[in-house]
Amino acid sequence: MLKEFKAFVNQGNALDLAVGVLIGAAFGKIVNSIVTDLIMPVLSIGLGKVDFKNMYVPLADQAPGMALEKARETGAVIAYGQFLNNVVEFLVIAFTIFLVVRQINKWRGIKPAAG
Repeated sequence: MLKEFKAFVNQGNALDLAVGVLIGAAFGKIVNSIVTDLIMPVLSIGLGKVDFKNMYVPLADQAPGMALEKARETGAVIAYGQFLNNVVEFLVIAFTIFLVVRQINKWRGIKPAAG
């Protein structure tokens, strides 16, 4: 079984997957920073200085205007501001992956599917 495992690891697929996971984790942190530190503040200014981090719907008796973390301590909340942040982050990652795959396909000579 050890020889079989060694052959599997040496095939390249397992190494490629491991490298992809590590790069993906690092890329996720970079995208998180881009969205949190660059995109959302600019979007906030464009929408009248909205603080997305503290946008929530209280489900308990939280006082209005309370910061999200404090509101979470006093009861349940729906943190839709954080959800919007995560959606933007996902869209940035998805679009970046699309661009990378598109470029790799061009290098390989694969034409995009018509649709």
